[in-house]
Amino acid sequence: MSEEKANTATLFPLLNSEGPVPKGMPKLAVCGEAAGEGHMVEFRTLPVRSLLNRSVSRRGLWFVKSINPYRGCEFGCRYCYARYTHEFMEMKDPADFERKIYIKQNAAWLLRQELRELRAGEEIALGTATDPWQPIERRARVTRSILEVLAELRGLRIGVVTKSTLIERDIALLQRIAERSSLVLHITITTPDVELARVLEPRAPRPDLRFRTVRRLRDAGLRVGVLCSPLMPGITDNAKALDAMCRLASEAGASFLSAQPLFLKPCSKETFMRFIHEHFPELESSYVRRYETEAFVSKAYQKRVGDLVAAVTRRYGLARRFEEDMGRRIAWEKVAGPLQGELWPARPKQRGPDSMLTKDDLGRAKLRAS
Repeated sequence: MSEEKANTATLFPLLNSEGPVPKGMPKLAVCGEAAGEGHMVEFRTLPVRSLLNRSVSRRGLWFVKSINPYRGCEFGCRYCYARYTHEFMEMKDPADFERKIYIKQNAAWLLRQELRELRAGEEIALGTATDPWQPIERRARVTRSILEVLAELRGLRIGVVTKSTLIERDIALLQRIAERSSLVLHITITTPDVELARVLEPRAPRPDLRFRTVRRLRDAGLRVGVLCSPLMPGITDNAKALDAMCRLASEAGASFLSAQPLFLKPCSKETFMRFIHEHFPELESSYVRRYETEAFVSKAYQKRVGDLVAAVTRRYGLARRFEEDMGRRIAWEKVAGPLQGELWPARPKQRGPDSMLTKDDLGRAKLRAS
């Protein structure tokens, strides 16, 4: 066995596992091939069966479908809730999410097929569980292939989430998409404090560079706002911190600013609590109490922070997240012809609009979650 294969076998234990042959997502992970390595990161191909995922969440998300070009993320954000996606591949170490990155194969082809089943009005979010423009995208170009497909169609409703300045590479494609569809870009900037960002999001671009990206996207005529999430109790959830964020977002020309409180899934709790212990030990006991039994903050805290965010964003004119492009949406709907849901024959509905997802639906959603 070569040295490269020996190293790969150690990092991806499923490849050398003895016993029952894995099924589902673990089996797909085993079928992947080595795709290079970076600084403390290994890459592997992932022959997925689906790209467009149905979102199931308690967080009241605004989108129905999501696209994630990769599984895993190099940025290593301490609070990242998506670490659980590696558990579907029988990887239990939370650090695997940022050290073992899977590159989804045939993404553009899969997306073309699955968009045929998209219903009118369903919104798509790109980048909900991994950053679409993380460093590997420079050579893998999976996200770019997805944008090329989206740019071919019209009448879509698309939201994009990223921390990466690499999105600037695809400005021309994003402009083409925005001409034909409703497109809202979100640049996540958790804090303007460079030192805090360095330990909180160790491999993501500096906050000032992300603000510069907001400005460049706005100068390109795109609708883009700042996603100041998560708000961390005792650290970034106060009026002074939010006022500073809104001021910088306004100076960058952002269309809006949105912010939500931190929630800690079991997969991310250990990693984040280690961060608190190392950098904010005086807050450790309060975090233990707050998140001891629940991943979400209390209703009272949500309301207090929500009211604070609403007041500050109104002050800086950053409260309107989706309204600005309504005029353009109406205009392109008139000239662009049929909406996405009318491009292909409608399929008969299997369930009423108010029916609950079945256990099989939830099982498939978990299997395909990324």
